[in-house]
Parts: sequence; structure tokens; C-alpha cells
Amino acid sequence: MEPTNEWYAVAKIAGIKMCQAYRRQYGFNAISLMPTNLYGPGDNFDLQNSHVLPALIRRFHEAKQRGDPTMSIWGTGTPRREFLHVDDLADAVVYLLETYDEEPIVNIGWGEDVTIRELAETVAEVAGFKGRLVFDSSKPDGTPRKLLDTSRLTSLGWKPKIKLRAGIELTYAWFKEHVADARLTA
Repeated sequence: MEPTNEWYAVAKIAGIKMCQAYRRQYGFNAISLMPTNLYGPGDNFDLQNSHVLPALIRRFHEAKQRGDPTMSIWGTGTPRREFLHVDDLADAVVYLLETYDEEPIVNIGWGEDVTIRELAETVAEVAGFKGRLVFDSSKPDGTPRKLLDTSRLTSLGWKPKIKLRAGIELTYAWFKEHVADARLTA
């Protein structure tokens, strides 16, 4: 387990095992679904406790407004992450509730990842930030790669529809329209 997420990971594992135990012991029709990193409208854009994608959206938006010549990004930019738009997650959940009735966990995602550098460059383009990106290698990178095996989901006949750039564009449009009431603080 990645040390900074250890307690969260234990809670997720406990929930999965509870569903499997209820299924086995009581015949309870429980399924366990594991989404990848999510983003979309209504996300948490707080700079202290949000995830990387909404934090980048906010930071690039504000840097563009100030006319900053550079934007500092934590780490080397080399770690890889997978992202899924919340509307795709909702679609997958409904699909699986209607079609899946087995014990094994189903990972929900694209099964594709991007580097943090690629993500930052895409968010910068979408936000219209014209400055230079500076990667601060004195800051931590975190886990080198987070990517789900989505072969079970694909074999069940479901695939996501909202590609990363399009999802970032939708989320940024929402952010600009709702910045006054967006979750900017914890």
C-alpha cells in the first residue's frame, strides 16, 4: 500500500471483503466496483486537499488570470495516472447494476494512463495558460504508476465515452461558470 493512502486503502479493502462475505454467507446480491481517479463537475478544487486534476484546473485558471509567466508543478512530471469522468462512472455503475451479478471486483476506468506532465500540459492548453511549466523535483512524485486492469469491464461490454481532453474541457467550463460556488476550501 502507498503510505499516504494506507488507511483509505484498508477501508476500501474492508468494504470489498464485506460485500463478498455477505454474498457468500447470505446470498446478498452485492457487487464491488473500483473506479480509477475521478474528476468532473462539482469536484473539490481546494488547493490543500483536492486531487491533482481539479487542483491543476484551479491553479492554471488563476495563473492565467494573474498573467503568471510560469507554473510550478510538484515532482518530475513522470508518474502516470489514469482518469475517468464522473459521468462515465455513473454510466458504468448503472450498466453493471443491470448486467453484472458476480463476486469478483470490477475495475472501472479507461485502462490507459498519462504522465503528470502530459496532464499538466493538457490542462494548461484547455485553460489558455501561455506560461512555462516548471517541474519541481524537490517535491514528491508519489506512486510511479496508478493504472487499473479494466479487461473484466471491457469483456462485459462497457467502455467509457468521455476522452480525457474532452472531460477536462467540460470540467473547466463548469469550473469557470461555477467558480463562485465551487468547492475551493475544505
